[in-house]
Amino acid sequence: MKYPLPPLNPLKAFEAAARLSSLTHAADELNVSQVAVSRQVRVLEDYLGIALFRRLHRSIELTREGKELYEGISTAFQDISNAAGRVSRRAHRNLLSIQSYTTFSQRWLIPRLANFHETNQNIEVRLSSSTAPVDFEAQNIDAAILSGHGDWPHLHSEKLVDIELIPICSPGLLAARKLQSVNDLAKVPLLYSTARPNDWTSWLSAAGAHFKQTPGIRVDNSALAYEAASMNLGMAIAVKIFVERQILNGSFIAPFETTCKTGEAYYLTWPKNIPPSEPLLKFLAWMHSSLEAPASSTEVG
Repeated sequence: MKYPLPPLNPLKAFEAAARLSSLTHAADELNVSQVAVSRQVRVLEDYLGIALFRRLHRSIELTREGKELYEGISTAFQDISNAAGRVSRRAHRNLLSIQSYTTFSQRWLIPRLANFHETNQNIEVRLSSSTAPVDFEAQNIDAAILSGHGDWPHLHSEKLVDIELIPICSPGLLAARKLQSVNDLAKVPLLYSTARPNDWTSWLSAAGAHFKQTPGIRVDNSALAYEAASMNLGMAIAVKIFVERQILNGSFIAPFETTCKTGEAYYLTWPKNIPPSEPLLKFLAWMHSSLEAPASSTEVG
């Protein structure tokens, strides 16, 4: 016979107090008084016939039974939250939540989102950026743009574009350095992105360079490396699709014709166990058509 569920309001108050290790913080989170939280916890203790907390002078501490109960219900509360988030997203079918890398968002996606909105005005796109591993359940997102080989076991992945590398610099740096060959890069500060630490090595090998790489300047992401290049600080190694507009309008120069494919690509991904929504399929089709279209120096951004 199943044990009946404890009263849910006291259980909710207990979960918040146990998670935050404070009746006061639990009261703030639940938008009630500390006395109300304490009373609800007492109700649960009376129901179960055990003490869940030790009340200390200025704090509380879970008893052994309290710890056991919290470990059991914390996962359940998270599961309820996740399920509610999924249902809420499906109830709002025209809401599309996308996670992307900062550089992909800044350099490619945001400058083109106005075009997507023009033809899909009933779809609201919510864009977030992160380099952390994607967690669809915890983050309540519909899809994520990831780089790799498309072999994530629990994700459906649609290839968007190969990652192709090309060195770029400002017109001012090129005029000052007058590069004649790839090996002249030994005399130029190289700009490195710690998010893509192997890009220079890959491109220099493909270009047949014969010099030891200089320490250069290291920044957190590729977007910062491109910004540093625009300010004459050095030569950046760029993902080609992120700088095509600037090369066309002359704000960046690509002094060498050699490009290098890394073997990886950008993919639009979503969980295999969740069918893609109509807005997501429209977004995927738009991305494919946008990536296939030639870059224009007059695009917004």
